[in-house]
Amino acid sequence: MKRRVALRLYAALTTAALAAATGVVVSMPSASAATTGATGYATQNGGTTGGAGGQTVRATTGTAIHQALCSRASSSTPITIEVEGTINHANTAKVSGDSCNTAAGVIELKQISNVTIVGVGSGAVFDQLGIHIRQSSNIIIQNVTVRNVKKSGSPTSNGGDAIGMESDVRNVWVDHSSLEASGGESEGFDGLFDMKDNTQYVTLSYSTLRNSGRGGLIGSSETELSNGFVTFHHNLYENLDSRTPLLRGGIAHIYNNYYVKLNESGINSRAGARAKVDNNYFKDSKDVLGTFYTDAAGYWQVSGNTFDNVTWSARSSENNPAGPDPKSNTTVSIPYAYSLDAASCVPGIVAQTAGANKGLKVSDGNCSTQTPTPDPTDPTPDPTDPTPDPTDPTEPTGTNLSIGAGADGSSKAAGTSYGNVRDGDLSTYWSPAGATGSVSVKWGSATSVSSINIREASGSAGSIGSWKVLNGDTGAVLTSGTGAGAITIPQTSLSKITFQITGSSGTPKIAEFETYAG
Repeated sequence: MKRRVALRLYAALTTAALAAATGVVVSMPSASAATTGATGYATQNGGTTGGAGGQTVRATTGTAIHQALCSRASSSTPITIEVEGTINHANTAKVSGDSCNTAAGVIELKQISNVTIVGVGSGAVFDQLGIHIRQSSNIIIQNVTVRNVKKSGSPTSNGGDAIGMESDVRNVWVDHSSLEASGGESEGFDGLFDMKDNTQYVTLSYSTLRNSGRGGLIGSSETELSNGFVTFHHNLYENLDSRTPLLRGGIAHIYNNYYVKLNESGINSRAGARAKVDNNYFKDSKDVLGTFYTDAAGYWQVSGNTFDNVTWSARSSENNPAGPDPKSNTTVSIPYAYSLDAASCVPGIVAQTAGANKGLKVSDGNCSTQTPTPDPTDPTPDPTDPTPDPTDPTEPTGTNLSIGAGADGSSKAAGTSYGNVRDGDLSTYWSPAGATGSVSVKWGSATSVSSINIREASGSAGSIGSWKVLNGDTGAVLTSGTGAGAITIPQTSLSKITFQITGSSGTPKIAEFETYAG
């Protein structure tokens, strides 16, 4: 559906483009830009460090960016690309090589990993040229402006998305960036920040999204539910018609954002999606939270938000606004540490920190700003980060191999699903039909596993008694014991591993059956 856009062009959007007729790739001894350290869901699934530890090069054209990617030893060799100047169609050509898969007219991050793109010097402007992330992982994009990317008219790029992710994308952190359009679909623009086709573990922080019909989506249809685990914090959403974001399935954590002039709808949770919405400030807007334009319900947990001159439409079969008095209708467990600014100071904090060329300033979690000391090679949280709530789970080291795997079981209780043990969500769970039963995680090919972690759902801790861990391929017992938690097994290559509950008190509830290689 095409939607009206109430355009208000701001002085920041009319700044003249930087001139850049040629591009250079210059080897640098070390990264001169601070990547500070990822936050939110981008810290999970092994973390997001981008090109830390690799070579640093400077580029002033899109072709030079592609050349830097293609000059690496392999498609996973870490690299930081410092960008200065205007990147546009005229200076962005396809470059070929064994370590890249690029295309003209778009910055193509395809089938690669371990890359940082960061704006430096007088700034990096991607003018009418989108950034496309496809079948890639561990990507950082920081301190850049992407503007006026079109899907129709001329020139077109990236399907009209400023930044678009699709097809098995993992661990992306976009930070201190400015994503802008000059209208809606009828003017040729699409989304500013889109994720689809199995994109997970993404954080958008300290960024601005302005003057577009669509802020962004997570999931391309009501049946495309493979996306999620996305954090949005300390962003400015200004003069947008809808999708801040549109969430289909999956989980989003949305906190300390400033929303002003959302013209038609805002956070649109649909098709079973669940959004945790904390300490945001909504101003001069309409229908800022709910399920809109569908009868496929979504859910939200709300706390600490401010609604300043917000209007709400009437409920109907395809319109379920959360207001005028928003209440939680689900709960969402967050696996990482974070701190919340009070909603009342969010407009001021976001004004000082969000967007490109703000000096990478961040909130100190107490309504003030700070410039963190850069340490891009150290993924360990800064000592000033908040201590995790003692009720939050401690994440084991490494990548949880169960995410994206298949699951089955011997039996189940009503209302539970085997898939709940591998969805990264501690509020969903699998139960056997009685006191005993088995649940498995399986892969399409042999996978090396040396430890598992059984997490019980809230309220059921301690119910699991005796158990066995079985090689699902052969039926061999790998280990046995009592109680849930971390379990070490002999390192084994298998395509299926089974957790068999042989004794319990009450009905056991397994929230997550995590598997690890190390």
